[in-house]
Amino acid sequence: MGETSSRKMEHIRMVAEAGVESRESTLLEYVRIVHNPLPEIDLDDVDLTTSFCGTSKKLRAPLMITGMTGGHPDVAWINRELASLAEEMGIAFGVGSQRAAIEDPGLAHTFSIAREAAPSTVVVANLGAPQLSRGYGVREARRAVEMIGADALAIHLNPGQEAYQDEGDPYYSGVLERIIEIADSLDVPVIVKETGTGIPGEVIRLLYRSGVKCFDVSGLGGTNWIKVEVLRSKKRHGAPLRPAGPLSDYWGNPTAVSIVEARLAAPGGYIIASGGVRNGLDAGRSIALGADMAGVALPVLRALLSGGRNSARRLLESIAYQLRTILFMTGSKRVEDLWLAPIVVHGRLRGELESRGVDVDWYTLRGRVEALLWRRRYST
Repeated sequence: MGETSSRKMEHIRMVAEAGVESRESTLLEYVRIVHNPLPEIDLDDVDLTTSFCGTSKKLRAPLMITGMTGGHPDVAWINRELASLAEEMGIAFGVGSQRAAIEDPGLAHTFSIAREAAPSTVVVANLGAPQLSRGYGVREARRAVEMIGADALAIHLNPGQEAYQDEGDPYYSGVLERIIEIADSLDVPVIVKETGTGIPGEVIRLLYRSGVKCFDVSGLGGTNWIKVEVLRSKKRHGAPLRPAGPLSDYWGNPTAVSIVEARLAAPGGYIIASGGVRNGLDAGRSIALGADMAGVALPVLRALLSGGRNSARRLLESIAYQLRTILFMTGSKRVEDLWLAPIVVHGRLRGELESRGVDVDWYTLRGRVEALLWRRRYST
């Protein structure tokens, strides 16, 4: 078993058992969706159906179990169970980094098992940006997609994790050029995603203008991979090889800030909001801010490991139902109608957005509406 594969098992154990979430907030708590006690629709009128990243694929709810694992025989069952749940509920599912299977094709089944368990719903492949810097390109991207019959390929950005991983690959030279090349060459959409520290508007704008249309902001406030690697190093050596200090909790762009900046930088783009999404209210706030869908990872994994498939199903069903009632209580029949719902942005989130040059009042009153009109005219 290779080094990459062994690391997968360590990561699952750390995420399942240790305190790996940031102390910093997503700042989603500073979004209030204005309640409408006279919605003039019935709950049954609410339709959570949504498209995925400009493809013809339809989801029954705007939710995704974002990429976590694969690459070790002992974790294949996790991908099988979670992909099966995604199929059952009609939501999207992402596998973890497929580097291990690119290096050792004998591990491909730990990823392809996801498509076997989810023959019709959206399944997303995954490669890391550092590998692009070290030689991966269109060939490896196609292998990752073909390995699982993927509907899209996520390329994950994780410079913080790589910098603090004992055996990390903090190599990012030339990554932008490779991303553009892959996005131009594949027959499926490329999603550029972070891994818990968010993507700022400047990077979204650069990628969007270069042809990338789908983004997963994966902001600060949820699982922090700098913290994961520091805790992992401490467990292995008694003390971390590279102590991160407050970076373990406070480095990055909070999820709520990342969503707004992403929508402003990519008005016609497809935005997945992940990073600390823990319930339907988080998902609803994220979509009301301008995201297309919400992604969850850690809570679903922990529910599966602690309570089995039924526990994970109950969690996902509760998130979907909470989201449905949010649409109902704002008079919104469709997911994108939440962009028209009145919201209040206050406290720290307002301050951070204004310090980043965002006219918060314009965005909440007009910006989301203009983005929706853009979407309807120029769909991705």
